Amino acid sequence: MATPVEVPKLGNTVEECLISRWVKHKGDAVTAGDLVAEIETDKATFELTAPVDGTLLETYFDEGALVPVFTTLFVVGAPGETVNRISGTGSETSAPPSRGISLPVPEMPPAEKPRPATTNLSPRARRFAAEHNLDARAVTGSGPNGRVLESDLRRLHTAAPPKPARASNIRDRIARRMRESLSSTAQYTLHTSADATGLLALRARIKTTPSLTAININDLVTYCAIDALLDVPSLNAVYIDGQIHEHSDVHMGFACDTPRGLLVPVIRNAHLLAIDELALRAKELAAQAVAGNISPDDLTGATFTISNLGNLGIESFTPLLNPPQVAILGVGAIQLKPVRRHGQVAFVDAIGLSLTCDHQAIDGAPGARFLQVLRDRIETVESLCPL
Repeated sequence: MATPVEVPKLGNTVEECLISRWVKHKGDAVTAGDLVAEIETDKATFELTAPVDGTLLETYFDEGALVPVFTTLFVVGAPGETVNRISGTGSETSAPPSRGISLPVPEMPPAEKPRPATTNLSPRARRFAAEHNLDARAVTGSGPNGRVLESDLRRLHTAAPPKPARASNIRDRIARRMRESLSSTAQYTLHTSADATGLLALRARIKTTPSLTAININDLVTYCAIDALLDVPSLNAVYIDGQIHEHSDVHMGFACDTPRGLLVPVIRNAHLLAIDELALRAKELAAQAVAGNISPDDLTGATFTISNLGNLGIESFTPLLNPPQVAILGVGAIQLKPVRRHGQVAFVDAIGLSLTCDHQAIDGAPGARFLQVLRDRIETVESLCPL
């Protein structure tokens, strides 16, 4: 009996996947566990394998197509077995494979056919059109009075001539998110620095302890930021529909450079982790992000984010918010800096700190207070992280 394989639900926020590559093709023999196709979310790549031995009887989408989750992608069965089109729910239908082509709406007398209009879109259809840069003016909707539904646009999008398979569609998502960030918030950035003498001394001691060598400067700064957020919870918040929602739990996001672009893994309940546990979890998530197999659920839900460009020699920068979060911390390089001490000029190792906030939710004074607390935590890190 033919066995259909659907596009899986790869996390709570994933509604569709891109077919990036067919490894097997219609008519190929497969063994249970063989890689059949690679699919992408906007953040990670996943593999779909054959569930049983047999022949790949049918594939329903081309490379480059965007396919909703729970839609049948391919069917495996006995050689020569005939299969009808299988719907997204797994039930068979006698209709031929549509390859994503838009289904006709019920026929109406010519005078009564609804006239397509961009104002006759459902809210979800309007959002889908904006996200996928679709022109919905030529679409005759299948909803009441010709209302264009999201499903109509999904069929249109899938039926469009396939685009060449890309390594990732994440670049589009990053660009859109950054535009949304700037257009929907009132961002300002505060810059300061902290004496990094204690950071460097603690890191030197860590290097001599085999069980702790995975802890780096960024882990220590993140640990300090988590503690500062517990003292200044107004920055551990999200701003949604004009309402500020503070969180008692710290879910720390951190910017991660990957071959597919910028990703922000999230360390959940980071305030409950010891410094070595925090460092280990960060490295696990970063490795998954770089490999492209991180769970989409591990890329959502942050209440605060840190972006560290210090290892690239950047002294200060303006990090962009990741809405609905109200703040993001940029960490710069450690540089020698002249300071006045007891009427004398001394040179200290200082680490750059740049805090961007949404003025809709955070005024300048609370942002400055957070940096003040963070600076204190960094400069007393040896007592904050006794090892």
